[in-house]
Amino acid sequence: MRSAGFRSHRRTRRTSAAALVTALALTALASCGTSSSDNDNGGGSGGSSDPSAPLDPKAKVTLSIDCMPPAAKAAELREWNEDIKTFNKKYPNVKINGKSTPGQCLEPPRFTAMLKAKSQPDVFYAYFTDLEQVLDNDGATDISAYVTDKSVPALKDIQPQVLDVARKDGKLYALPTSNYTMGLMINRKLFTQAGLDPDTPPATWEEVRAAAKKIAALGKGIAGYGEYSAANTGGWHFTATQYSLGGDVVDSTGKKAAFNDDTGKQVLQQLHDMRWEDNSMGQTQLLKWGDLQKQIASDKLGMFLAAPDDITYMVQQLGAKYENFGMGPIPGAKGTLFGGNNYMIKKGSSPDQIKAAVAWLNFKNLSQGKGQFDWARTKADQLPVGLPQPNFFLGDTKTKDDAQRVANATMPVENFKAFMDNPVTGKAEPPKAQEIYKILDNAMSGVLTNKNANIDKLLSDAEKQVNQVLANQ
Repeated sequence: MRSAGFRSHRRTRRTSAAALVTALALTALASCGTSSSDNDNGGGSGGSSDPSAPLDPKAKVTLSIDCMPPAAKAAELREWNEDIKTFNKKYPNVKINGKSTPGQCLEPPRFTAMLKAKSQPDVFYAYFTDLEQVLDNDGATDISAYVTDKSVPALKDIQPQVLDVARKDGKLYALPTSNYTMGLMINRKLFTQAGLDPDTPPATWEEVRAAAKKIAALGKGIAGYGEYSAANTGGWHFTATQYSLGGDVVDSTGKKAAFNDDTGKQVLQQLHDMRWEDNSMGQTQLLKWGDLQKQIASDKLGMFLAAPDDITYMVQQLGAKYENFGMGPIPGAKGTLFGGNNYMIKKGSSPDQIKAAVAWLNFKNLSQGKGQFDWARTKADQLPVGLPQPNFFLGDTKTKDDAQRVANATMPVENFKAFMDNPVTGKAEPPKAQEIYKILDNAMSGVLTNKNANIDKLLSDAEKQVNQVLANQ
């Protein structure tokens, strides 16, 4: 899932459309337009078929590309058009046809239908967890030979795991545009009122429980800690919490459930005890993505697991203020769930189309100080700057990008210092993620709605169902 992800999730595909609001300039989701490779001259002319050869600036290429911001996002759309003009200074014969829609083109049913109809744009947007579905439908081309240190100079500085999720059998099928890892979101105002240090969020689940008690003691309907248990989001968060304690959801073979163990019991037992013994999680349960964001934005919730881009959603859509939120690493810190978004290139694209697409994606999404990482421009356009993610760079590229992000910040970046200074290794979502999450919702809702829930039975029942799902891959 992608946190703002349900980033996720934000997701074999995250089910919440609102979750996709991010700090990127490319926040709007795209329409499922017809590929320009079906149009005259779409395949290009005058270039070289050698993948290692650079795109000939004289080559005529037409590309349809997802995620052109809609007219309602005037600043983002202006930046998109500015970037096309800049790109065309080097590649004047590459015509980019942006695809945009006010609605959610990439909702699961529509995305699946697009793949089956082969109607995806030449360069199409997907989530990290979409690779299998895309390849099952023969939807993306292998770009391994086209992606080199020359075509993507920052290649060596992209986090390996971000590229690994785009690979299958050693072949590369996508380039990233954003990423996220789950951490602990806090309401700094409530932390202060409860006598807690908002600059030092709880680092263990024991500390979370203790802090939640103090926050709930403020009264006025305030909950100390919140959790999902519906619409697949409960299973998503169960997975993240398992990772945080060093556990897993599916074993290394990908064919057997791995959560019916002491770690899985610890996850559910703590939630049960916080809900029924401490009364620190509030009375209302069966919550899904969007519910906890509303609670914490209205100062009715102290903490919950989230990705950084949830903050942008809460500010832009719910009227909250950036300074009211902070983040720490996921408690336990033995692992965390990670996800994100990338772009793929349609199967059947010509060599020149692939080269032009890689050149555009490098300029727009993978170059420090350019495109989506032109933080000075983003600030001037009054768009958010300063969130700790997307941040998939390493080395010199990361150092330079972080410095520019801080220099142009439109929010108090020190609020995220604990999260940034203590990175936790991310783990990908399990296979058949959405089906597994739906099953695990039952375990989460069981302990949060039934004081007498049998945790062993909840986990055992879920294990049997998940094993059946995995057997049918």
